Amino acid sequence: MRLPQELIRAKRDGAELPPEAIAAFVAGLTDGRVTEGQAAAFAMAVYFRGLSLAERVALTRAMTESGTVLAWDLPGPVLDKHSSGGVGDAVSLALAPMVAACGGYVPMISGRGLGHTGGTLDKLGSIPGYDATPDLDRFRRVTGQVGCAIIGQTPDLAPADRRLYAIRDVTGTVESLDLITASILSKKLAAGLDGLVMDVKTGSGAFMADRDAARGLAASIVGVAEGAGLRTVALITDMDSPLASAAGNALEVAYTLDYLTGRAREPAFHAVTLALGAEMLVTGRLCPDVAEASARLETALASGRATEIFARMVAALGGPADLVERGARHLAPAPVIRVVAAETSGFVASVETRDLGLAVIGLGGGRTRPQDAIDPSVGLTGLPRLGAPIERGHPLATIHARDEASADRAEATLRAAYRIGETAPAQTPAILERIAG
Repeated sequence: MRLPQELIRAKRDGAELPPEAIAAFVAGLTDGRVTEGQAAAFAMAVYFRGLSLAERVALTRAMTESGTVLAWDLPGPVLDKHSSGGVGDAVSLALAPMVAACGGYVPMISGRGLGHTGGTLDKLGSIPGYDATPDLDRFRRVTGQVGCAIIGQTPDLAPADRRLYAIRDVTGTVESLDLITASILSKKLAAGLDGLVMDVKTGSGAFMADRDAARGLAASIVGVAEGAGLRTVALITDMDSPLASAAGNALEVAYTLDYLTGRAREPAFHAVTLALGAEMLVTGRLCPDVAEASARLETALASGRATEIFARMVAALGGPADLVERGARHLAPAPVIRVVAAETSGFVASVETRDLGLAVIGLGGGRTRPQDAIDPSVGLTGLPRLGAPIERGHPLATIHARDEASADRAEATLRAAYRIGETAPAQTPAILERIAG
């Protein structure tokens, strides 16, 4: 079964694909023999038919081996975190330097936005001069010297996934558990990690809105990773509200600067960041338990060490050396900034968080086609979380837009996404569940 169309037909009809057939298809993704249409058809067949554990492992292994697999010689553990995606999820930007400040090394390979979620790579793209796709020598050097480097997939690392990732974004196949597992782990295994912590979101703004589905994804990632020899823990976290009050690329970078420096530190975002970072330090055997690890991360923030490492990383990858001190100067504002006033008083009873992510895309902050350019300045700020008190006539949120027409559309979406009730709903913890191998 060497022809791509034969493999697609077999999976469409529910057959289990042999490892050599999967390897041949991935090789075709890498060298261009598999067309974009064939890749899209394969992704849709997998979405509907699924993969067995053996197929999942074979796909992950083939995508990992489609490019360079890194090896490190560093005085500390090589660690990483990955999120399944959400709205206002800027955790990676803050977490990498925090863990580096505690003795870990974080070569974080991130992706572009998928579907309604923001991508770490797109957020970094809003920093002038930041090289998100350096060559591997520079990636190694910055990681070793600074302690962390957050980049996108280079042509050398899991190139088959890089191509399939962009196609999934625009073909309605983002939510496939099998493709998510292979995509995430192919990049992480190619990065030569000693430990991985996975943040699996569930709720209205997550790909896996159903908690059982999120649990299935977490178990899939942990199982495949552990089978490949990579120590992995997964946390299931709440995404029934935007994690941060900001959604949009430059806006989330500004939010991260406020978080690192202590100018603003929202409780839910802080809780998720600490929990993930603590698991990373324990997985890397830098701390004996999460209590000590959390304390060390708090110290890294309070001392300014994490902020210093973030600034050094940005400068080492070509960004402005004074981004922390002069963020407003380097992160260009949107032409139209509109405060949306609440029309009623009460409490946030529910949030269609996914629709907020789609509103950011509608503003120009995401893609509907792989080749689409992104406007880094647009997005939403001041987004309230579930249960927040709302007062009529006071700001519900702020829209950052390129023009009045797109601001109008975003305002309609924003108002529809929030339901205000008379009583506050029961609070959901930020961390819902832990799954380990």
